Amino acid sequence: MGAESEPAREIGKFFQLFSLLFSRFFLVFGRRDGKIPSWPVVIFRLDGFMALYLSDNDVIDRVLAHIKNGTTDRGETVWQEPVENYVRQDRLDKERALFRRFPTAACPSAAIRNHGDYITYAAAGTPLIITRGKDGIARGFKNACRHRGTKIAKDHGCVGAFVCPYHGWSYGLDGALLGVPHEDGFPELDKSKLGLAEVTVIEKGGLVYVVQEDGIENPESLLDGLPEFFTDEQEMFAKADGIVESNWKLFLESFIEGYHIKPAHGKTFYPFGYDNLNVIEMCGAHSRITYPFRRIEKLADVPADKRDATGSLSYLYQMFPNVIISQLTHHTTLGILEPMDTDRTKFTTYSMTHTRGQADKKSALENARRDREFVSQTGQEEDIDLVEASQQALRSGANTHFTFGHFEPCIVHFHQQMARFI
Repeated sequence: MGAESEPAREIGKFFQLFSLLFSRFFLVFGRRDGKIPSWPVVIFRLDGFMALYLSDNDVIDRVLAHIKNGTTDRGETVWQEPVENYVRQDRLDKERALFRRFPTAACPSAAIRNHGDYITYAAAGTPLIITRGKDGIARGFKNACRHRGTKIAKDHGCVGAFVCPYHGWSYGLDGALLGVPHEDGFPELDKSKLGLAEVTVIEKGGLVYVVQEDGIENPESLLDGLPEFFTDEQEMFAKADGIVESNWKLFLESFIEGYHIKPAHGKTFYPFGYDNLNVIEMCGAHSRITYPFRRIEKLADVPADKRDATGSLSYLYQMFPNVIISQLTHHTTLGILEPMDTDRTKFTTYSMTHTRGQADKKSALENARRDREFVSQTGQEEDIDLVEASQQALRSGANTHFTFGHFEPCIVHFHQQMARFI
């Protein structure tokens, strides 16, 4: 990027000041019913880029105002989503086509930290390899040999080259075809044209995104305004794969509303949190929901510059279309929901340590593991039981549509974006 001009900096300063004043006005004098305005609160940073999410301090102020007033953030739209959109194969085919056009997170950058590191996974039915080259650049390829189509890599690891297990054709980390055993048997073979089939990779904010197909102009712009999720100091300490016996959207919806916290998590999450109290924010096609803990009330009398949100807030980002990022007290989880069928979802998670508020890496890792164990063995299991129960009744004919109300605006936003991009 070129140097920013003086007028641009002055414009940025003006909008930053205006936005800060406006956001505080809204928090203090805004609607007492907690409804989210139809226009976003936009904060302009001095570098000229938009940051569409509130700061920790602004979120704390908003939560404290809700506690005082007995309110929560609310949407303004009631959305009815047809049940057939959860059960029809032709709908799932359209959703997978969207996945291939949209930049979707494949893994944290830390999963391929060193050159030669790679992971394999399937996205929208396509087997893929994500690797880091000797030049430090992350690249993605379809996991298929250009000879007879066999997958050339499994699971994850670190290699100097990829070698097909069927006939031994080999490929560099840049995808180029390097060697063909008994090459004289292919007299007109042009190796320069038979490298691995490449897909677009975007590395941004500590995440590696993949775009498989054209169809959206400037797909990277769809990530504008998102924060830096992971830094080089964070350690990836766990990866897990699981199967949820439900439609991927049923499972996704369970992450992005706090309306269910008290009845669904009465003995696990609710004793530490609130009943139906959340802060809701949108960023383009994406959204963020804040789940506050009761200990946040201790921050009411703490000066803003002395506050530490650690342990008082959890952020849940919904990265459209099929990714969630959960920032908890001691760890952050990237979760990828991959539909295997209309009624079956593969859930892949990558867990990362936190660095803020940790005395050293050893304690950060220990705290992160305890944090992850608590979540995965309590609230997450409860949510999976509930969505699988919903799936079992999905084809009963009891409902022609599902209704999402003012306490479920992130779900409404998600379905609005699905309708927009499909």
